[in-house]
Amino acid sequence: MKKIIVVGGGAGGLECVTRLSRTLGKKGKAEITLVDKSRTHIWKPLLHEVAAGVIDKHSDGVDYAMHAARHHYQFQLGSLCHIDAQSRTIQLEPIYDDEGEQILPERQLQYDHLVLAIGSVCNDFGTPGVLEHCYSLDSLVGAERFHRALLNQLLRINQGCVEKHELNVAIVGGGATGTELAAQLHHVANLAKAYGMPEMSAERLKVSIIEAGERILPALPERIATSARQALTKLGIRVMEGTMVSEADKNGFVTKDGGRIDADLMVWSAGVKAPDFLTSLELFDTNRANQILVKPTLQSTVSDRIYVVGDCCGIKQPNDTWVPPRAQSAHQMASTAAANLQREFQGKPLKSFHYKDYGSLVHLSKYSTVGSLMGALVNSSMFIEGRLAKLVYVSLYNMHQFAVHGKLRGVLAILNRKLSSALSPKLKLH
Repeated sequence: MKKIIVVGGGAGGLECVTRLSRTLGKKGKAEITLVDKSRTHIWKPLLHEVAAGVIDKHSDGVDYAMHAARHHYQFQLGSLCHIDAQSRTIQLEPIYDDEGEQILPERQLQYDHLVLAIGSVCNDFGTPGVLEHCYSLDSLVGAERFHRALLNQLLRINQGCVEKHELNVAIVGGGATGTELAAQLHHVANLAKAYGMPEMSAERLKVSIIEAGERILPALPERIATSARQALTKLGIRVMEGTMVSEADKNGFVTKDGGRIDADLMVWSAGVKAPDFLTSLELFDTNRANQILVKPTLQSTVSDRIYVVGDCCGIKQPNDTWVPPRAQSAHQMASTAAANLQREFQGKPLKSFHYKDYGSLVHLSKYSTVGSLMGALVNSSMFIEGRLAKLVYVSLYNMHQFAVHGKLRGVLAILNRKLSSALSPKLKLH
């Protein structure tokens, strides 16, 4: 039986392995394996909510091992460290526990077809001090680390264990992650008052968004950016546009013009790139963002047996721009890659990938949701905000649930999330 390995259980990887398992795996035509370094999947656009503490991985995550048992594929916990395209094998790093004891040794897996869906990481552009002093929200581990640090800071201020009575948070990067996190932090500071921290409130939280470009949300239409800026400013969040950071230290950021932005917590969300190790493999053709270059069929330029989907995939559009690293891109790529693998098994010609932009949305906690719809949904770009925008935002997550769980289990997962949200604390204190 032929073996298909999908490396990376993000939006693209998990949707791809689910589609393959329902067709080739369930029918016994192929052995499907998912490899991921984490045990739990969280939809990446929700990581800022994990960081703020308004959701947790237990109620909103997908356990890979349990999902695999239900959907006719295997799950391997591990991190990819090497690919041998000639022998068609991948190598996984050994796994250690918190005490340094080895749980699993280095392993080698054989494949007939490989799908790389490794995702992306924050791009610090070589800025000194960022790795040492800043939190990033490009993974579940990073989001949980920030959440723990946030709770510790809130407790210290509430108990009067520090001289000052304010918590300063500085976020570098005015994209969707940075703006959405800022709004959620404002909400969380108010929630803390009802969860054992009576001295805490949004008035004692000072959040700054630092954007090097001319405006926040540079990848989205200007009208969305303007509406988001107004909503953030109304909350008391400082929006610093046209401000470039040159260095980070333990007390904050140094700007290019020599200014300082002091902060107790620092978050770096300025740009993304594919993991550096992809280039260190010296196997693939890559672009400046470390993305693996692919053919129109999403097969890598160096091997037709290796497909690439999601943020680590580099494919140019007819207008000479790269397909953006978004959840909707990963979703569309996963569909195309899974369909092409099925067509290979059927001996049919492969289809080319065509990205369709359905618009963009920014969800600023409970305060505002703004965005635009375009592509197949409307004849041209249409600005939306308020309840309609929130409804569309929620529907995107629900579509992901259906793609991962199927219709019946997707509905049950959505209902479970609503029930959990109603019964659980609004702020996670663990």
